[in-house]
Amino acid sequence: MKSTFRNLLALCIAFGMIAGASQPASAATTKKKVVASKKVSSKPVTKKAQKPTKAVARHAAFDNDDGAGTIDNIKSAAVAVFDQSTGDVLYEKNASAVVPIASITKLMTAMVALDVQPSLTETLTIGDADVDTIKGTHSRLSVGTQLSREEMLRLALMSSENRAASALSRHYPGGRDAFVAAMNAKAKMLGLTETHFADPTGLTPENVSSARDLVKMVNAAHQYPLIREFSTSEEYQVAVRGRPQMFRNTNALVRNDGWNIGLSKTGYISEAGKCLVMQAWLDNKPTIIVLLDSWGKLTRIGDANRIKRWIESLASSRPTFRS
Repeated sequence: MKSTFRNLLALCIAFGMIAGASQPASAATTKKKVVASKKVSSKPVTKKAQKPTKAVARHAAFDNDDGAGTIDNIKSAAVAVFDQSTGDVLYEKNASAVVPIASITKLMTAMVALDVQPSLTETLTIGDADVDTIKGTHSRLSVGTQLSREEMLRLALMSSENRAASALSRHYPGGRDAFVAAMNAKAKMLGLTETHFADPTGLTPENVSSARDLVKMVNAAHQYPLIREFSTSEEYQVAVRGRPQMFRNTNALVRNDGWNIGLSKTGYISEAGKCLVMQAWLDNKPTIIVLLDSWGKLTRIGDANRIKRWIESLASSRPTFRS
């Protein structure tokens, strides 16, 4: 009997020791779970907003270019400013760099189209071959649109209409290939040694020139009364498939009373940047301005205003002599 009681007591003590030993392990497990739970429920770390890069800030500044600053603040990559009457260089920056010229091309397109003395009243039709397959640009001149050669020429120069320029080349004697060949022959005749054309619109980056060569091209184009008139027209309305459409000049400076512009042409493709060439009267002198590869929407306009202000400031600082 006593033996049986001792055995039962021994079993109870052993069971208690086992249960006691297992309790801390259970508690530790519980603590680990609580710690793990805290990690899962912790708040995510909020990243600080990154400051805009210098490039982004630079482009944003160029988009709001108000023309402030001096001639030292010219932002276009390649620049040439010449006195048209004397041929003197007034200002140059990378003027011999050969770069894509985008729709500045259309000045040569206009000269070649006019050189054969075509009928300006002849009706030309926009065809599938005039649709831009290089850049996929949009045009309000839908396939089938019929306009006179004069209207096509005006829209190509004033509004930089690519389909109009293409149509002019297709309706040239011998077609587009003969037209492009004539463009390069004209360039050679004018002494444009750093200039080459591959198409009549400027949509291809293969159309290249230098700022110095373009001074000569602008001077040649300025000899054509129609190019002077059409490139500086503020706006013009034509009937496209029976509906009136208003087209405007791509150069806002032609609508600025502070400028006296005799010829104008803008250009843009991504490879060329924003481009602008003009013949304008500055300090009562005919001046040719070439601005290539400008960043931002208003940089080329800002650069033109800086150049204008610089030339006028030079004139005002010149001493006057009285007898």
